[in-house]
Amino acid sequence: MATKEADPSLGFLTKKETEVKLARPTRVKNKTPAPIQITAEQILREARERQEAEIRPPKQKITDESELADYRLRKRKEFEDLIRRVRWNTSVWVKYAQWEESQKDFARARSVWERALEVDYRNPTLWLRYAEVEMKHRFVNHARNVWDRAVSLLPRIDQLWYKYIHMEEMLGNVAGARQVFERWMNWEPDHHGWAAYIKFELRYNELDRARAIYERYVQCHPTVKSWIRYAKFEMKNGEVAKARRSYERAVEQLGEDGQTEELFVAFAEFEERCKEMERARCIYKYALDHIPKGQAEDLYRKFVMFEKQYGDREGIEDVIVGKRRFQYEEEVKKNPLNYDAWFDYVRLEESVGNKDRIREIYERAIANVPPAEEKRYWQRYIYLWINYALYEELEAEDMDRTRDVYRFGC
Repeated sequence: MATKEADPSLGFLTKKETEVKLARPTRVKNKTPAPIQITAEQILREARERQEAEIRPPKQKITDESELADYRLRKRKEFEDLIRRVRWNTSVWVKYAQWEESQKDFARARSVWERALEVDYRNPTLWLRYAEVEMKHRFVNHARNVWDRAVSLLPRIDQLWYKYIHMEEMLGNVAGARQVFERWMNWEPDHHGWAAYIKFELRYNELDRARAIYERYVQCHPTVKSWIRYAKFEMKNGEVAKARRSYERAVEQLGEDGQTEELFVAFAEFEERCKEMERARCIYKYALDHIPKGQAEDLYRKFVMFEKQYGDREGIEDVIVGKRRFQYEEEVKKNPLNYDAWFDYVRLEESVGNKDRIREIYERAIANVPPAEEKRYWQRYIYLWINYALYEELEAEDMDRTRDVYRFGC
């Protein structure tokens, strides 16, 4: 009977024998809450208390050279096996080299560092750790060799240059540090690299060398930032004429790139500190004429403060007029067909009394012809022509120009 019930697909077992029997769910007879409630914190605390103590290997005391040799052999085998598995993991190489260092076997430690660099020489951390180990144990020539190779292979990593120079300076090898700086400058680093070289020379009171480095710096990085630093350096050392010349050269050599608010503000403040008020005023006015209006807000603010502090009534009024002129320029730039803004702008210029300037504003205003032939568009525009003609007739008293305005307007 059993043979008939057996199923070949089940290994000649009966279905009854292969059934999985699950335990019956226990019925909870009393569902009322227990008088003493147990919190999750209590359960975790009890589990923690009942945990068995962690089994740690006993501390091994090495008593003779054979045991020490066995220990070293075993540890090296562990590290080598680990390296075979995760060759690319930098931390494993570092731990291996540090362990060899702790065993005072510096030749083996160097061998480990060199093998690590063969795997990943582009990793600056390996070079830094390697050189620091050599420096810590006062292997100066070895450290110098490591730094030299590092900066040759990774010349764009600034930290390697800084560490190399710091080591040479700590050793008192100023000429060597200067030579390293010169090698670095051939790669044309950023502003921080040049600033570090200049500070290095200033620490040893080499002002002429620092000035020569500044000259190379502004040629390498012809920016407003570098020229301002150069001028401030000269000012700090009491060379007022050279500082002024630096600002003037910056304006000349930078050209349009130098037409920035930052440069002119620094130049004007320099002249202000030198008690050259007229020079400072000329610089402010030149800057306001050449810098785009949208980029000169801080310049206007500084100029107003300057005139309030050092200027007369006329100068202050000029600044206020300039500020209002700037506002009207922004308005007519946004909407050239805003004839009310043009009227206000003309009234401002008429209050100043500059005929050429007034005519220029009128010409710019009447050049903005209404886009459609509707009365509401042309009403304000026609008044511009009428006012222009009246100005030429009554204020300027130029009858020829008045006839020309009427002729073109009609």
